[in-house]
Amino acid sequence: MKNWKKYLAAAIACGAMFSLQPATSDAAYQLSDEVNDATPALLDAAQIGVMVNENADLSLKPNKDAILVMSFGTTFPDSRAVTIDATVDAIKAAHPGVKVVTAYTSHIIIDRVKENEGISIPTPEEAIEQLKAEGYTRVAMTNLNIIPGMEYAYDLAVYRQYRNDFKKATFGTPLMYWMGQEEQADDVAQVMEAYATQFPKMGKEDAVLILEHGTPHPANAYYSVMQNRLNQLGYDNVYIYTVEGWPSLDDIIPQLKKKGVKNITLMPMMMVAGDHANNDMAGDEDDSHKMILQDAGFNVTPYIHGVGENEAVREIFVQRAHEAYKALVD
Repeated sequence: MKNWKKYLAAAIACGAMFSLQPATSDAAYQLSDEVNDATPALLDAAQIGVMVNENADLSLKPNKDAILVMSFGTTFPDSRAVTIDATVDAIKAAHPGVKVVTAYTSHIIIDRVKENEGISIPTPEEAIEQLKAEGYTRVAMTNLNIIPGMEYAYDLAVYRQYRNDFKKATFGTPLMYWMGQEEQADDVAQVMEAYATQFPKMGKEDAVLILEHGTPHPANAYYSVMQNRLNQLGYDNVYIYTVEGWPSLDDIIPQLKKKGVKNITLMPMMMVAGDHANNDMAGDEDDSHKMILQDAGFNVTPYIHGVGENEAVREIFVQRAHEAYKALVD
């Protein structure tokens, strides 16, 4: 794990109530010292970035630490092995002697993996209950989400529900959270530069289309920031589009034609190469992205690998996990 310290970020201020003053965690900010009558709701609202909670009633319990890694999951075993499992293994290697547990947030995937493979993977709630039963008193919760969208919201709800069950609990950020505002870290630029290590060489008639999931959550706006950072890095022929959000493939095709693009590489920017990558993006059905682009006159080459296979990106996931763990033990 290289240079993780320089990526430890901080959260933003909100209106006149908040000020940019470092809190005890390197990856968060706290309310201004001038706020002396903060309500529980205000204190909760002020917790952004890496979150930290301490229960004074449990302060005399001995420290017994664990890391909980939350992922959406996948029913594709081969992709799981080289993405989710490989990333969790890297987190374990970076934290020797610390118990690391994996949980899936997709209950449907949990059921299908159990039925098809006989493997039992807990939900985050089940994993936390097990850690409690085993006597763990401090838990760092981290996740393998790309942006702070709906899956992150579920993870955050789990943290808020269980944080007082432990002497200390922390909650880390997804792959991309900060955007460089107020001199904070620019996670988006960092991640896009790491992700670009897998781009093929491109000429004027070549382009890369990056498939994202898309979400009704306001975090869909992250895709615009990601596109901006790609352009700043000089990748003017790289375009982000989504399966279920904005921009769609229909938004991108006119731009490709206007630039005279003839050859396209399709690649997913999702943790795993699952159903969306194999079928929606690269399938042979008439409505797959590959077939739509071919029908529009483009030469298309799918790159079917989850982002967890990219070693540079995987290292950032390890950094994010370490930020949550560092806040736990500090």
